Amino acid sequence: MKLKKGINKKKFLLAIFLAVFIIFLVIVLIKTLSSPEASKNLEVTTVPTNIPPAPSPEIEKTIIAPGKTITDILAPYAFTPGRVLEIREATKKIYDLARIPAGKELRLLKINGRFDQIQLDLDAEHYLEINLEDSPPSASIKSYPISKQLILIEGIIKDSLIAAINEAGEQDLLALMLAEIFSWNIDFYVDLRQGDLFRLLVEKKYINGQFSGYGPILAAWFINKNQPYEAYRFQYPDTGKADYFDSGGNSLRKEFLKSPLRYARITSRFSFSRLHPIRKIYRPHYGIDYAAPIGTPVQATAAGVVTLAGWNGAAGRMVKIRHKNAYESMYLHLSSTAPGIKVGARVESGQVIGYVGSSGESTGPHLDYRLLYHGKYVNPLSWKFQPAEPLAKEYLPEYQRQIRTLKTIMYFPLNFYFSR
Repeated sequence: MKLKKGINKKKFLLAIFLAVFIIFLVIVLIKTLSSPEASKNLEVTTVPTNIPPAPSPEIEKTIIAPGKTITDILAPYAFTPGRVLEIREATKKIYDLARIPAGKELRLLKINGRFDQIQLDLDAEHYLEINLEDSPPSASIKSYPISKQLILIEGIIKDSLIAAINEAGEQDLLALMLAEIFSWNIDFYVDLRQGDLFRLLVEKKYINGQFSGYGPILAAWFINKNQPYEAYRFQYPDTGKADYFDSGGNSLRKEFLKSPLRYARITSRFSFSRLHPIRKIYRPHYGIDYAAPIGTPVQATAAGVVTLAGWNGAAGRMVKIRHKNAYESMYLHLSSTAPGIKVGARVESGQVIGYVGSSGESTGPHLDYRLLYHGKYVNPLSWKFQPAEPLAKEYLPEYQRQIRTLKTIMYFPLNFYFSR
């Protein structure tokens, strides 16, 4: 018992000693910090508030006129030919100023009387920036700050798809984008009916609050002649490429596009007996005639290899393409072929191969489109084409997860939008 009391007494004395020691350290520390030397060491450096702000640049703006060179544009601002050449050579790896785009804006930024920078708009979202203070000048391509919104749009066909899209407050380009998605199943001139319905979810881009362009269509529904079609965009994680599929992961693509022209009017159909407009005799017409203005782009209806590109008698200037599975397609009466289209050239589905004309035996601008299967002509409008391969199984779980979200958004009210 006495031993226990002795231990407690020692602990009590030790505690008192530690407390006194800690108080002593605190007093010493306070005195040290309050000394003049310590105050000097702890003095906080403040930034003067009377420094004038950097001067704002003066900006000279000019719209590039057709045929003008960079030398022509910079000469009025006292840039010598030697200085312009230096700028061109220094920036060539980033952008070749020898091919400046007409109609775009060029800006010269001046600070303290010296030109400090050149900015050249390249498209709605990008511009070239040249720093003239660097020696030699340096260049980089910059992006404008872009805000994005997902917009849900719907409409009813009364006349044409473009008219319906315009009525919904959108631009022609969106109609072309929508038509391209369903072009394997719907010919948007021949197949459209009054009362057809569509709904789509698209990304719209804005710069400084102004609309600058459309991003991809993420989902689309179309009811044509009471037949519903659906499309959901999926981007492959390994390649970054994107394509459209239905709810089950089936590709919207088929072996051939429904039409070689995006928009055209059919003036003559496939027939085994038609009065020839020039020869005035009845003979088979193994193609589909599409009336369209001269110069309208003609697209290959499927991937393949060009076997003929040039003049071919009554057919005028034409292109013939060999496709897989024993198909061949022909495009007659062209005004010209597209660059790179020659015998042996490989083309992709939807690639422009030529332009509508009236060459050969023709009474006016049109395209005569023909299709052969195992060497025999078939009617392109009624032929049943096989669908493309569906989405690979390894991507299906992620695809199904994504389209569940897209379907939910597609059922929202029309005033839906989501800023990004």
